[in-house]
Amino acid sequence: MIQIRTGMAFCMAIVLVLVVAACSNNSGQAKIAATAEADIRVVKSEKGEIKIPANPTKVIGLSVVYPEFLQALGVTPIAVQNYHTDLPTYLREPLKDTLKMGIAETPNFEMILASEPDLILAPVWWSDKDYDQLSGIAPTVLLPQRDDWRDELKDIGEVLGKKDIAEKVIQDLEAQEVEAKRKLDDLIGNETVLYMMVMPNSLILYGDQIDRGKFIHTTLGLEMIPNFPKDPSLTISLEKLPEYNPDHLIIQLNNEDNAEVKQTYEDMLDSPLWKNMNAVKKNQVYTMAGKDWFNVGMSPLANRYAIDSVLQAFEGNLE
Repeated sequence: MIQIRTGMAFCMAIVLVLVVAACSNNSGQAKIAATAEADIRVVKSEKGEIKIPANPTKVIGLSVVYPEFLQALGVTPIAVQNYHTDLPTYLREPLKDTLKMGIAETPNFEMILASEPDLILAPVWWSDKDYDQLSGIAPTVLLPQRDDWRDELKDIGEVLGKKDIAEKVIQDLEAQEVEAKRKLDDLIGNETVLYMMVMPNSLILYGDQIDRGKFIHTTLGLEMIPNFPKDPSLTISLEKLPEYNPDHLIIQLNNEDNAEVKQTYEDMLDSPLWKNMNAVKKNQVYTMAGKDWFNVGMSPLANRYAIDSVLQAFEGNLE
């Protein structure tokens, strides 16, 4: 008799788990099904047309850049994926009450579920593999992969009914870029600039064919060194650095909290090779915070912050 009761209890437990799982898998659709048609919008996604709330108030943007797009559009996300423990300086105050979920190949579904979102937005390259689970939590819109962040911002603006705001964000930033480019041209003219990131035991040099380098050399118009290879970026050792000897150096630490990065940086500063660089001897080296520049070239908020940082650095150097 005891064995029979134990077996029945086990079967009941299994049934309960399956029921809970079924409810979870269908909760996203259930939310929409129970909503009046007047409160629903139909939007396009990589999975076809999706019904979403007309005025979502609890939005999650997956990938590291999507939260910045949402904030730029005036929508504070309720949860974010964050690469670093601390958010960039320009996001700390607006996202102070936002749940930080960290970053992983697979989203933290438990945290997402606990946030009770009414809409999830994600790029298809990031979240296609997780779509079934995400859409079981809330209506999930997968958006196409884009080469230009401006198109990503417009896509999200279209979904949220904020297309006009997206256009204004872009126009305002372009005006800021034009003014910054003019100021920098007045400050340094055709003097050469090299943008470099310090990694554990190596250095990365960025050219104008990759997001970060394009921001420095195309958007802000800072002159590249003439012998930069055609590669978008170049990973080198400290010993190779004197071959690329600019008038000005912009340095970003990949992660200021990483011991190996800090050691590589300190070793570089102590090296005679470093001390003989033109930019070092002229006191024209500008160190930028890694976290704050993580999304430079990929987000309007990051670009806006970086423009102010570059102007402050170059203007301060000439005071």
